[in-house]
Amino acid sequence: MPKIAVCHADNLAVLRGLPDECVDLIYIDPPFNTGRVQQRTKISTVRDDSGDRVGFKGYVYRTIKGETLGYDDRFDDFLGFLHPRMVEACRILKPQGSFFFHLDYREIHYCKVMLDGIFGRESFINEIIWAYDYGARSRCRWSAKHDNILWYAKDPEHYTFNFDEMDRIPYMAPGLVGADKAALGKTPTDVWWHTIVSPNGREKTGYATQKPRGVIDRIVKVHSKPGDVLCDFFAGSGTLGESAAELGRSALLVDQNVEAVHVMKERFKDRDASWYRGAVHAAEALEEVRLAARADAESAASDAGKTEGQGGAGRADVVVRRRGVAKADAEKPAPSVPKPKGKAAPAGRSAAKTAAPAKGKAGAARTGRRAVRRMPPLEELDKD
Repeated sequence: MPKIAVCHADNLAVLRGLPDECVDLIYIDPPFNTGRVQQRTKISTVRDDSGDRVGFKGYVYRTIKGETLGYDDRFDDFLGFLHPRMVEACRILKPQGSFFFHLDYREIHYCKVMLDGIFGRESFINEIIWAYDYGARSRCRWSAKHDNILWYAKDPEHYTFNFDEMDRIPYMAPGLVGADKAALGKTPTDVWWHTIVSPNGREKTGYATQKPRGVIDRIVKVHSKPGDVLCDFFAGSGTLGESAAELGRSALLVDQNVEAVHVMKERFKDRDASWYRGAVHAAEALEEVRLAARADAESAASDAGKTEGQGGAGRADVVVRRRGVAKADAEKPAPSVPKPKGKAAPAGRSAAKTAAPAKGKAGAARTGRRAVRRMPPLEELDKD
């Protein structure tokens, strides 16, 4: 069973207490350095004809204000705050692991330069744009409606990427691709359209900067495997932990904000979660998570073996090479190339010059007329 361990402590002290190469995936959503206090007040509504807001079908409701949660998002030296934590993140990440850094337009450019210096520029794989369409609009500039997520691979030639675990999105012109492809959908690009957590939805926790499960689930499914250990040391509302538990992974979460810990306690009340206070317990928390992850990995391997024995394909670790082929593919013998029939081309002359003239109207070599390039069918223009 997946395990969640939550440490209420300063994340730098926790990270320094962890061994090298001990986690498979890191996702963090640090403070954005917006220069203001981030807070959100929980509200509920009741029907009241003298209320202060109008809802569905014109019914009038009265607003009841609840608890206000938040944190101070102001830093004099933001990069100085982040840098030692990012160095530790690189150290604890396993060789085939990935690191996801979630920020917005204010600081992302400076942070990318910093991360390039820590992980290496060659380890930068993608900048993912999470685009949403919610909230107020600016009247003096283009409204900012996206966040930036930087993806670094510890080894840029060898990392986990489960292509088949991607969710599919609809084609914009399904009539051009045929019924089968339209029903399957296409794979996402590096621009992810997804709404924010609805203020009135079941997913909301009341935490000011909570991120939606849909975005985090996509990262977890594609960039880790069941039985892996995940880490978020700016845990906030604990979205990575919930996603990990739902998808068969275990997670180590860290946050020093007591309000975040209270939110996570409520969120994980029905899950197998342990709670630690102080960085001194970092290694203990990690070991508990690793033991659960190891048991889950063995169970997943056993299930895969049973499936394979019944004639199905067992689930294997999906690791790709960015600028080459996977190791399994590299070991396959190269396919033999059939020799062309007929007389071989004389030395110094290209095959194009010795080939027989094409037949038909498009045979420019025979007719002397200019060949006309035929456009591909429309359905081939909308590719994954």
